[in-house]
Amino acid sequence: MSLHDDAVVVVKGYEDQQELRQVYLDHLAAHPDGMWKSCADGHITASALVIDPERDRVLLTLHKKLRMWLQTGGHCEPADTTLAMAALREATEESGVVGMSLLSGGPVRLDRHVTPCAWHLDVQYAALAPAGAVEAISDESLDLRWFAYDEVASVADTSVVRLLEATRARL
Repeated sequence: MSLHDDAVVVVKGYEDQQELRQVYLDHLAAHPDGMWKSCADGHITASALVIDPERDRVLLTLHKKLRMWLQTGGHCEPADTTLAMAALREATEESGVVGMSLLSGGPVRLDRHVTPCAWHLDVQYAALAPAGAVEAISDESLDLRWFAYDEVASVADTSVVRLLEATRARL
């Protein structure tokens, strides 16, 4: 199964946000290249909100280009075989934390937003960091920091707050 096919299956199986879900499905139906950054009409991206083992903090990255505190994530790559693996790869690359596992149940949320390159149709997961996890700032970040749940709204935008709320509901 191709990454495009996996994305269709994943988005079809996601039962919330029906209107936005349909936008994603329509995009994938219209764009065989809709998984890749080269698709100028927008592309599917994968992200993961990293949760600490005690489940009371999240790890956010200060994105170098956007200069915003965000969850880890980004563009799919040819080596990615599933959206879930793309999200986990991005989380590992951007956080430096190895050995994370995605929360069961598939994506936590969908979020469509415009970026300097194009529209991102982000499929958002949540990842649990292992005990003793040590983070490391990547080349894509200016900073990387753990935030208590009640601190997130003061540093991040509403999309990250909604992702945290959906994640907490799943925990």
